Amino acid sequence: MDHVSFQLGTTNLWSWLVRLLSKDPEWLNAKVKFFLPKMDLSSGDEAQDTTQRVMLQLRRLHTQGRATWQAFIHCVCMELDVPLDLEVPLLSTWGHGDGFPSQLGAGEESQPASQLHHGLKRPHQSCGSSPRLKQCKNHQLELARRYLKLLRTSAQQRYSRIPGPGQPLAFHQAYIPPILQWSRTTAPFSAQDGAVVGDPKAEDDTDVSIRDLFSTRADKGPRVTVLLGKAGMGKTTLAHRLCQRWAAGQLDRFQALFLFEFRQLNLITSSVTLPQLLFDLYLSPEAGPDSVFQYLEEHAGGVLLIFDGLDQALHSHSSTEPEGPEAPSPALALFSGLCRGTILPGCWVLATSRPGKLPDCLPTEAATVHMWGFDRPRVEEYVGRFFSDQEWQEAALAELRENRHLQSMCAVPALCQVTCLCLHHLLPGNSPGQSAALLPTVTQNYVQMVSTLSPRGYLPPESLLGLSEMALRGLETGKVIFSVGDISPPMVAFGAALGLLTSFCICTGPGHQGIGYAFTHLSLQEFFAALYLMASPKVDKNVLARHVTLNSRWVLRTKARLGLLDHLPTFLAGLASCACRPFLSHVAQQDEMWVSDKQAAVMLALRKLAIRRLTGPKVVALCHCVGETQEPELASLMAQSLPSHLSFHNFPLTYTDLSALTNILRHRNASIHLDFEGCPLEPHCPEALAGCKQIENLRLAGCKITARGISHLMQALRLCPQLEEISFQDNQLKDRAVLNIVEVLPSLPRLQKLDLSRSNVSVSTLLCLTKVAVTCPTVKMLQVRETDLIFLLSPPTETAAELGAAPDLQGNAIQRKEAQSRSLALRLLQCQLGIHDVQELIAQLREGPRLEEVNLSGNQLDDEGCRLMAEAASQLHITRNLDLSNNGLSVDRVHCMLSAVNTCQNLAELHISLLHKTVVFTFAPEQEEQEGIWKRTALRDSLTHQVPFELPLRSTRIRLTHCGLQAKHLEQLCRALGGSCHHSHLDLSGNALGDEGVAQLAQLLPGLGALQSLNLSENGLSLDTVFILIQCFSTLQWLLHLDIGFESQHVVLRGDRRGRDRLAGGCPPEFLAGVPFLAFDQCCVPESFCLRQCQLEPLNLTRLCETLEKCPGPLEVELSFEVLSDQSLETLLQHLPRLPQLSLLQLSQTRLSPKSLLLLADLFSLCPRVQKVDIRSLYHMTLHFRSGEEHEGECCGRFTGCGLSQEHVEPLCWLLSKCEDLNQLDLSANMLGDDGLRCLLECLPQLPISGSLDLSHNSISLESALGLVKTLPSCPHIREASVNLGSEQSFWIYFSRKEEAGKTLRLSQCNLMPEHVPRLATHLNQALKLTALTLTQCGLGLEQLIVLLSLLRCPVDLFTLRVEEPWVGKAGVLALLRVCTQTSGNITEISISETQQQLCLQLEFPPQENPEAVTLRLAHCDLETHHSLLAGQLMETCARLQQLSLSQVNLCDSSSLLLKNLLVSLSELKTFRLTSSCMSSKGLAHLTFGLRNCHHLEELDLSNNQFGEEDTEVLMTVLEGKCWLKKLDLSHLPLGSSTLAMFTQGLSHMTLLQSLRLSRNGICDVGCHQLSEALRAAMSLKELGLSHNQIRDTGAQHLAAVLPGLPELRKIDLSGNGIGPAGGTRLAESLTLCRHLEELMLGYNVLGDTTALGLAQGLPCCLRVLHLPSSRLGPKGALSLSQALDGCPHVEEISLAENSLARGVLHFCQGLPLLRQIDLVSCEIDNHTAKPLAASLVLCPALEEILLSWNLLGDEAAAELARVLPQMGRLKRMDLEKNRITACGAWLLAEGLAQGSGIQVIRLWNNPISPTMVQHLQSQEPRLDFAFFDK
Repeated sequence: MDHVSFQLGTTNLWSWLVRLLSKDPEWLNAKVKFFLPKMDLSSGDEAQDTTQRVMLQLRRLHTQGRATWQAFIHCVCMELDVPLDLEVPLLSTWGHGDGFPSQLGAGEESQPASQLHHGLKRPHQSCGSSPRLKQCKNHQLELARRYLKLLRTSAQQRYSRIPGPGQPLAFHQAYIPPILQWSRTTAPFSAQDGAVVGDPKAEDDTDVSIRDLFSTRADKGPRVTVLLGKAGMGKTTLAHRLCQRWAAGQLDRFQALFLFEFRQLNLITSSVTLPQLLFDLYLSPEAGPDSVFQYLEEHAGGVLLIFDGLDQALHSHSSTEPEGPEAPSPALALFSGLCRGTILPGCWVLATSRPGKLPDCLPTEAATVHMWGFDRPRVEEYVGRFFSDQEWQEAALAELRENRHLQSMCAVPALCQVTCLCLHHLLPGNSPGQSAALLPTVTQNYVQMVSTLSPRGYLPPESLLGLSEMALRGLETGKVIFSVGDISPPMVAFGAALGLLTSFCICTGPGHQGIGYAFTHLSLQEFFAALYLMASPKVDKNVLARHVTLNSRWVLRTKARLGLLDHLPTFLAGLASCACRPFLSHVAQQDEMWVSDKQAAVMLALRKLAIRRLTGPKVVALCHCVGETQEPELASLMAQSLPSHLSFHNFPLTYTDLSALTNILRHRNASIHLDFEGCPLEPHCPEALAGCKQIENLRLAGCKITARGISHLMQALRLCPQLEEISFQDNQLKDRAVLNIVEVLPSLPRLQKLDLSRSNVSVSTLLCLTKVAVTCPTVKMLQVRETDLIFLLSPPTETAAELGAAPDLQGNAIQRKEAQSRSLALRLLQCQLGIHDVQELIAQLREGPRLEEVNLSGNQLDDEGCRLMAEAASQLHITRNLDLSNNGLSVDRVHCMLSAVNTCQNLAELHISLLHKTVVFTFAPEQEEQEGIWKRTALRDSLTHQVPFELPLRSTRIRLTHCGLQAKHLEQLCRALGGSCHHSHLDLSGNALGDEGVAQLAQLLPGLGALQSLNLSENGLSLDTVFILIQCFSTLQWLLHLDIGFESQHVVLRGDRRGRDRLAGGCPPEFLAGVPFLAFDQCCVPESFCLRQCQLEPLNLTRLCETLEKCPGPLEVELSFEVLSDQSLETLLQHLPRLPQLSLLQLSQTRLSPKSLLLLADLFSLCPRVQKVDIRSLYHMTLHFRSGEEHEGECCGRFTGCGLSQEHVEPLCWLLSKCEDLNQLDLSANMLGDDGLRCLLECLPQLPISGSLDLSHNSISLESALGLVKTLPSCPHIREASVNLGSEQSFWIYFSRKEEAGKTLRLSQCNLMPEHVPRLATHLNQALKLTALTLTQCGLGLEQLIVLLSLLRCPVDLFTLRVEEPWVGKAGVLALLRVCTQTSGNITEISISETQQQLCLQLEFPPQENPEAVTLRLAHCDLETHHSLLAGQLMETCARLQQLSLSQVNLCDSSSLLLKNLLVSLSELKTFRLTSSCMSSKGLAHLTFGLRNCHHLEELDLSNNQFGEEDTEVLMTVLEGKCWLKKLDLSHLPLGSSTLAMFTQGLSHMTLLQSLRLSRNGICDVGCHQLSEALRAAMSLKELGLSHNQIRDTGAQHLAAVLPGLPELRKIDLSGNGIGPAGGTRLAESLTLCRHLEELMLGYNVLGDTTALGLAQGLPCCLRVLHLPSSRLGPKGALSLSQALDGCPHVEEISLAENSLARGVLHFCQGLPLLRQIDLVSCEIDNHTAKPLAASLVLCPALEEILLSWNLLGDEAAAELARVLPQMGRLKRMDLEKNRITACGAWLLAEGLAQGSGIQVIRLWNNPISPTMVQHLQSQEPRLDFAFFDK
């Protein structure tokens, strides 16, 4: 086409286009506004007609440039109804790049772009380059006035709304302000009109209005407000709304308003000055820019600068701020200068940002406002304004109200707009409820919106995909503003047609302007980016999966600016929904199979994320993603994978966030704890929690929740009755909010804790809370202290709903029952309570439940308030404590506190210490509970002591310590106490009574009743007071113990519980004089007097004794002097006969002279009442006296470590010989030496000793030992003597009252030399009654032993000689047998153990065999020549041999040959033992031959020998004909099938067999079957041992069939046989029929609880031992066994080690009287089971060993064990290794040990106790053993 034709054609198109657009001028105005955002549409158009205006607007569009004109043409063809004959030429001519002429139409000149951008006819002027001109003031004001008017006019033009075609008018006019809330992290300014906006002391439930954002009167400093809100909350909309309202004159306080967007400021590449920022980049003045800026500086208080999108600021400013407004700086640096007031000081700055770590440029005093979006009323108001039609409005509201998820989405204003737009399109064609169902997710809302905005109802896939690609490219490069070159005209037209793009003027610097395009919202760009990833064939599944990531947003801590891809995964997840598959298929132009593959990749990535452990922000993001997929399976996977404690810390949460979270939690089976600590919450956000039954614990600490938020939350919590704990800590809640919260308590039946700490409540509100605590039936504690405000609740054990029928009646009954049993603890510490407050509190508490504790310490009660509380205590039913400490009580009003002692029946203690500001009342349990506890204890005591019991009277402890009490206060105090001190403890220590006060008190004490104790320590007392207090023994019947430490001023008078209770129960008067009470006790409780740290001269000592003579008895006296002279001691001893009531006299830590020993030894004759004299190291002396009724009895003397030597022996023995019956005499650790001991042995026949004599550690030698042997004939009452001259050196002689028939002598480490052996033999031959001699490591060699045996001619029938020497293990059997030939008597028993290095011979004197018989036996022996003599000698000496034992020996062939011939000759041999030994096959053949001829054997032990299977088979021939055999032990011998067959054949003939042991013989189930059949003939069998074989279940079942047929069976051991539950159950059934069974060992099998239950049903009544270690028992089995064992009278040992007993540990009610050992090692026993276990152990009085190592016991368990230790009199050892006991628990055990002297050791290795504490504890109590190796 030539140029003329082209020009003619375009002219025709122009005319057609003008005629078309003249029909719809409004549409054209909207498009011009879009493409020319700053064009003034009203200038010059008012006088023109429609056609002229259309032509003018078209020329403006055409002049803008080719890209703009092409995009406009595409809009015309896309949106308007253009005829096809016009559309084709339009697109072909102007829709491409080749049809754009320079000008169209005559008379219209193109205008510069810059003028078109501004739309105002003004010259461009740069203010930064021109100098300031001096102008007069009026001219300056005029220029400023004109510029301010220009600013307002420009804003009015900019915000004149023009609705688009097809859109409702309300779409543009519906603006609802979102929720704005002050943040408590900043200090807000005071309001201009006197009101306070956001004051922390004011209620904060009022929304922040737009005027409140600027209603401050801060004269100095920056006026900066930061508006924080998540994406879509309306931050940008609010910024423009402020501009619109300012343009309309509503913000009249501001003369100038400037709005900047950081997304546009990011485009500025160069530094600018503040005037350039205001004038060149925003709006230039017509003239005088310098004057205008100067005016703005002078009136900065009227200037508002709004910076939108602070989170999008890209360029971080330098550390130095601009020096002034004329200094060029980056845009962010200018923003920093404005905020900090360095430039344009006094101006107002408002910045909007997404939540995040705000830039450092913001001042710390900047006010922060949270934008939370819409609550339900705002949503409904927005919908009402959006739909102008009433019918549509009601329909839309009905859809929203019925769809909770749609409401959740509408909480975000941007999504609310999208939803309304979709409903506007869907409502006409759908039935009610159907429209909302089409909008289930955010993504599908966007899909529906895009479809709705299409003008012709069709979405071209190419355009959608192109726009999506541009969106993704922009996000990946950080671009949200697109220039004309970034987007093609068709794409611009497509975006404009659908309203997806907006246009605006952009400035990249002074004088550089252009048009920019952006998506209407960033989330829309993210949606299209996700659409491209899902629909583009260029994106594979791997790339797609990489975009499914979750960005961490710990926004208040780390990240300064959010990325642009935050919501991309959410839209990807939404597009992965099946509902989006048709839409994606349309966009991608692919089938749904292709789309489903893409969706599957997203779902797979989400599943991987669902099972990961994520941070809180990522969990919220994932909840949104999962919710968008609409996949219940994925939601359930995520819900089950969440941890039980889910934390969200320090990032804002909206209603939408919590709604997404709760939607996921509803798919969870288990409960969950939610922690939102530090997370700012949208006020109506908690509504999303309503009905979520999975939430068990809700923590909202530091969430800045407001009173309105509390109101919403309370409505939601009423629908969460399963909640157990709620925390509002650190929310600074006010009175009304706190009261609203506690109102919901009755609606939460399971609530256990409510934390309101760090709230601001008044005293009046506090009293309201106490009333709630009193009236609410579930509250058990209210604690208010400083920042604490905590409710603890106790949920009811049953509810009416759980009970079923008649819920009302049963529910009321349950409430009444629980109200009666409820107890409340009230702690109101430091709450500024006064007298009037206490009066109100008392009134509340009188009507309330039983009070466990009332703590009012640290308040302002003073004397009057404390008095009121003390008087009211009796009416308040307090069961534990009433604390009135630190309330200003004075010393003159202490007596007022004692009123509670008279009126409170359950008062246990009153402690007042004015020095420490302490006033505490402690109460005992209720009378019924106390009686039950006491009766249980008394019943156990009565069973032990066989005495009746009485209920004890009330016992009260009154402690008035450090109160400054003087003598003048005593009368008033005693009057206040009256007779209320009956059976009380009175503590007056630390006061200033002095001698005068104590003397006065001694006169007042009888009027106070019977006290349990009186403490007068630290009262400045002298020695005269001591004598006064001693006299109280006569005047006070309750006084039994007087303890005085003179120097330390320790003075305590005590009674005794047992004696006191008997006195109260009606004890006769003679009880105090020592007459037995009833017939069960030997004597009454003695009185005791202890005087320490006091040096008494003879005169004072005489006065003391005379005072003691007046005291009733029995009396124990303990005196402690630094030195006691002989004169003083004589004075003391002379008074003893005049003290008949004295039962014990002790001198502790008192130095005595050596002469004093003889004085004390003579006491046995001078004072017949002396029962025991105990002297240790001359520093400790104790005298024990008989009571007046005991005229005779045994005496004991102990003189240890007293330095006794030879010179003291004779006078000491002479004095002791006067004693008629000396049972024990201990002279150990002295310096007697051999001479002294010889002298003592000479005097020994004259000493009347009937028990024992200890002479250990007296520096003696062998001569003393030989002297002892020599002494034996002269002392017929000696029954045993033991001498050890080793390092431990012991020397003991034991006596009997009657002449003993046999004596035993043991000599150890005596180092016998050859010359000593004849002397020893001579003395032994003279010892007529000596029957046994043991020589242990005495240096007796082989030759010396032969000499001893040859010389030995004991005059007794049987004499046993045991030699333990190292050479015995090396000499060999032959050499030892050769020794046996040298004895002169007949040998009846031989026992050889090489490992134990022991040879034991039993000799018979005189010999019984004649030589002829020996010769006859030799004739039947096959002896070699060199053995003939030895064999003959053995046969002669062993003719009467009955027992031959060889243990751990190595038999050579010669030895075995000798044994062969010896065995043949032993006609009386009944026992043969060969154990743990080895020999050759040849030697075994010799032994076998010999044993075959021993036909009278009754016991054969061949266990633990190293024989092979062939040797064992040879050995089995020995069993032939052994019909007399009673005991057989073949353990560790390999019994194969053939060997076992031989064995069972021989076993079938052993009808007298009583014991059979076959341990570790390799017997399987088949062999067990053979053995079982053979056992049927063993009717006398008592013991069967088959441990550590492999009989398994089958073998166990074979045995079970046989066992009932063994009537004499006493013991069975089947440990370690691989028996399972099947075999165990069958065994249990069989063993219940063995009624004589005493020992049962089934450990190390897999028996399980079924076997235990079977055993428990029929345990034999004679059972003594039960071993079931490592048997897979559980709590159920253990409890059943304990119930079956309970009360068994014969049980001695129980072992359940290595079983998982947990809380099924043994629990006895009756106990086991003979139980000696219990083994519970590694049973998972913890503190919870310690108390019942300890109670059970106490019921086993014979216990000697308790094994509890490798468990989970802690200090609580240690405390329980320590408590029962004193009650276990026979306990010797307790093993607590490898537990969790700390030093505290070990200390408790040490205290328990101090009261249980029989215990030898407590093992505590590998417990968490430091080495330092270990040393300290062992120094205090050596019986605590922390070593690895057992001692």
